[in-house]
Amino acid sequence: MAKLKLKEHIINQEWCKGCGICVHFCPKKVLALDDNDKVMVVLPDDCICCKMCELRCPDLAIEVITD
Repeated sequence: MAKLKLKEHIINQEWCKGCGICVHFCPKKVLALDDNDKVMVVLPDDCICCKMCELRCPDLAIEVITD
């Protein structure tokens, strides 16, 4: 199986309630909560495209787009 390559993270700020579940499950600490308790990508180059954030987000606010 070919290794996935990150194109981008799509984050719907309106849907994000700032629960931090995605931040907690990210194995590479790519995500963080901003001052408004909304998720943001802080280390995109470290993303391994495991999609744990996308799978665990209860509000479907994150999408990981890969090649």
